[in-house]
Amino acid sequence: MARKDSIDIGELTDSAFYILASVIEEKHGYLIMKTIEKLTDDKVTIGPASLYTTLKKLLAAGLVELNTDIAENKKVYKITNKGREMLIKEIERKKQMIRFAQNFLD
Repeated sequence: MARKDSIDIGELTDSAFYILASVIEEKHGYLIMKTIEKLTDDKVTIGPASLYTTLKKLLAAGLVELNTDIAENKKVYKITNKGREMLIKEIERKKQMIRFAQNFLD
């Protein structure tokens, strides 16, 4: 039996989380990578292979949509309503995980 992808079970990998959050505003692939690096102070780097593999999964799941910028000959990605809902659920899931761990540290 094939292993289920995290998206299939309603969770996002860290890479998918960063990518999905970064395409709330339309971006092409290179700008997605640079935005993630900049907003994480270079603590998170997603290479091209991981980026496009993850984008392919997000597209297949209906979490992002693809537009082609004919003028610049670039593929532009943007979050869908379904993607926005999943991102919000993932933020809540991560907050719950943090609260759980903080109970033990306090």
